[in-house]
Amino acid sequence: MSNYIAIDIGGTQTRAALFATQSSTPILTQRISTQKESETPLDRLLGLIASIWEQSQPVLAIGVAAASPVDPYRGIVIDAPNIPGWVNLPLRQYIEDRFHVPVALGNDANLAALAEWKFGAGKGHRNMIYITVSTGIGGGVILDNQLLLGERGMAGELGHITVLPDGPLCGCGQRGHLEAVASGPSIARWVELELGQGIPSILKAGHSLTAKEVSSAASQGDALAKAAFQRAGTFIGRTFADYLHIFNPTAIIVGGGVSRSGPLIFDPIRAAMQSSVMSPQFLDNLTLTTAALGDEVGLMGALALAQNLIEK
Repeated sequence: MSNYIAIDIGGTQTRAALFATQSSTPILTQRISTQKESETPLDRLLGLIASIWEQSQPVLAIGVAAASPVDPYRGIVIDAPNIPGWVNLPLRQYIEDRFHVPVALGNDANLAALAEWKFGAGKGHRNMIYITVSTGIGGGVILDNQLLLGERGMAGELGHITVLPDGPLCGCGQRGHLEAVASGPSIARWVELELGQGIPSILKAGHSLTAKEVSSAASQGDALAKAAFQRAGTFIGRTFADYLHIFNPTAIIVGGGVSRSGPLIFDPIRAAMQSSVMSPQFLDNLTLTTAALGDEVGLMGALALAQNLIEK
């Protein structure tokens, strides 16, 4: 029996899992802190791979998901914002030179789309969009059973669509992107601004709110908190209508912490989609649902990437 290794690299922790070729259930999973003063992040990663390697069984390929912009064609981490020194890092080459097996590298949001399509809520769909609404908004697109990468592997920045010209500043430096008005922190910031204007609420100004707190207040009937989710969901739903026009998928899978707000966010999303779409035919047989893989989505995306190396 042969195996695959899947790696999920975050700024805080890195996980690795060993999978048998015909299984999506890991044989072994390990996690380490990505950074440690006595070792470089690269040395820690290579050591993690070595520790999980089953010497009694051959490893066919290694898939790597990185929480940063990457060039999947050249196997380069372009700029990992939370890992010092990882700028234009030829990560694939380092791993292949050490372990002598094929390695594939992908952006974690794109690979989350690949994972949900292959193993999760998107199974059975030829054309699918995955979007995560959390601290930021990102995602990926499956078209005709292929992950959409674009010329430099940078496609799928679904949160960086301008929805409010001259609106709030986005983390990327531009204004009015979907991420700047509908991510978890953006929902909380809007509530804080409204509280500052004297809008009544059970929520109190004077500390940094979270989207989870706003969701809790909304579930208790707080009008301001409910309006915050209505506003964010409307922006998301209008953007989803744009995605339908561009990609014509049969499924939109929503992950991330904000998706756990349930009808608070999904009801305005559906309403805005229906009122914004150019033809109801775009909604025919459309599945709009939550993601299925949870915290495992990064590892599962890396597994799918490794499998693709061998199965092509």
